[in-house]
Amino acid sequence: MTITTAPHPILAPRQVERLIVGQATSDGDGVKLTRVLTQNLQRRLDPFLMLDAFGSDNPGDYIGGFPNHPHRGFETVTYMIAGRMRHHDSAGNSGLLSNGGVQWMTAGRGVIHSELPEQEEGVMEGFQLWLNLHSADKMIPPWYRDIPSAQVPEVQAAGVTVRVIAGSAQGTEGAIQRPRTAPLYLDLHLAAGAEFGQPLPAGHNAFVYVYRGELDIAGTAVPRQRMAILANSPASDGVVLRAGDQASRALLIAGAPLHEPIAQHGPFVMNTREQLIQAVEDFQAGRLA
Repeated sequence: MTITTAPHPILAPRQVERLIVGQATSDGDGVKLTRVLTQNLQRRLDPFLMLDAFGSDNPGDYIGGFPNHPHRGFETVTYMIAGRMRHHDSAGNSGLLSNGGVQWMTAGRGVIHSELPEQEEGVMEGFQLWLNLHSADKMIPPWYRDIPSAQVPEVQAAGVTVRVIAGSAQGTEGAIQRPRTAPLYLDLHLAAGAEFGQPLPAGHNAFVYVYRGELDIAGTAVPRQRMAILANSPASDGVVLRAGDQASRALLIAGAPLHEPIAQHGPFVMNTREQLIQAVEDFQAGRLA
């Protein structure tokens, strides 16, 4: 679904607080990736816990995938730019994530799942975002939804295509809404020289990750493979992004902070150490899902 609309005027755009270089690492069965939002940034970018970027045309970098592993206490959002990944989980869900598709999973009280490539060659590229759950929601039943590319709403305006994964942009509702954290997740495709403005509530934490080309945000150049943390200012009403002399692509992500304690042990994210101990015990005893 594509809607053409006029750009939204932003009168007091946010500045860039700082630029972040991701950390090269591996996860699952040796999948090479870049951890962009790391654990030391969780308080600053509350309610977001992690952002991983992966992308390679070398099957050795991704072929092992992510065999069975547990989660509790948060949501995972996997966005596939290119490639094919199969999901299975202990709640009985199964789905194929492919080019342009999104997988949104609420771990809640617990789920065990796997994400394994359904390809042996070619490019695999995408992102996984971890979104925290409010303390009142951490033990809700697990939930899962596959969103094929054709079901991700798109907005077009003056050289810009916006894929609205969550939240809303230019009056278009995204594929997913979450009242407590109000996440905004946009995939922005900007032609050379194009500009895009997005309103943001002043109290929401926000960041931009550039994965093609380069952007200018309020006078700060943000090159490829950099995350720009956007400054919080009571006077700001949004953000303006401008592509340079080449086409550029970026993720714009924002949300309402939970202002709650974060206790994390690997794939478990709770509020207290005692809750983490219980999560580990439940997993070891087969009670997680």
